[in-house]
Amino acid sequence: MRKLWLLFIPILLLGADIPRPEYPQPQFEREKWLNLNGPWEFEFDDANSGLGQNWGSGNRVFSRKILVPYCFESTRSGIGDTSFHPWVWYRRTFSLPLEWKGQRVLLNFGAVDYRAMVWINGQFVGGHEGGHTPFKFDITPHLKAGANAITLRAEDPPTDRYIPRGKQYWEPKSRGIFYTRSSGIWQTVWIETTGESYLERVQIKPSPDGTVRLEARVAHPQSGLELRAVVRQAGQTVGSSTGSVDGANAVVALAVVNPKLWSPSSPNLYDVLIELRKGTAVLDRVNSYFGFRSVSVEDGRVLLNGRRVFLKMVLD
Repeated sequence: MRKLWLLFIPILLLGADIPRPEYPQPQFEREKWLNLNGPWEFEFDDANSGLGQNWGSGNRVFSRKILVPYCFESTRSGIGDTSFHPWVWYRRTFSLPLEWKGQRVLLNFGAVDYRAMVWINGQFVGGHEGGHTPFKFDITPHLKAGANAITLRAEDPPTDRYIPRGKQYWEPKSRGIFYTRSSGIWQTVWIETTGESYLERVQIKPSPDGTVRLEARVAHPQSGLELRAVVRQAGQTVGSSTGSVDGANAVVALAVVNPKLWSPSSPNLYDVLIELRKGTAVLDRVNSYFGFRSVSVEDGRVLLNGRRVFLKMVLD
């Protein structure tokens, strides 16, 4: 299993007090980040009056405490209430490290079930629908010196069966094969810093012959940007390449000699460092990894690296 090293020193010092302190996206890992799991203020809004009373202003102090990222239905959250609460609110404050001054700051949510609305210092920054997918906002324009307030409203109608819910039950308590609901924040919340331009996403496409194609999407592109990729295996550099950025898109191709294929019996992985550069300045840096393998179907059977495999799995 890969070790997820925490590269931001304050997190190392506080990790014992923070639930799920590891970086939550190991295939898109930035070095400078701050975990926002832990105690948040919390409020039930059963009358759905929070929007009308402007709870998003960030000035209201909520009466309860909750341990993020555990949903309020779980005992680990400190609340453990499985009754119906369609609307809930969260609030906490944070301060930016001094070395982040002049950088862009991204606010990330691993998942919020089901609809989310987010404010920073009383300013609405955006919303998201979907209880199982991550989302983020560039909150740079809304930040100030000192303490900053995050306020989040989550809406999860318990009896609406048209909402994708997996095996979450629409009754208050689990029964049979159905599980108790997970409403509100239920995955890690974190902030991270980048340069003026940054990598929005990178898709890595390895082939068994050792060729690798990286396709990147760049946010806030500017002229003169380059994308650089360095591939390492067991700590040794085995391939590297640099390509130019065309608008918001960038492609880098490289080759690794004698690639070691990935399979369940030989799970060979390659580390890749991806950098967005302008001249000698690194605007954004992301660590990721991949494996060389092919997956195909032939005569109704699944082939891994050209060989038939038998798949046996449960709920996976």
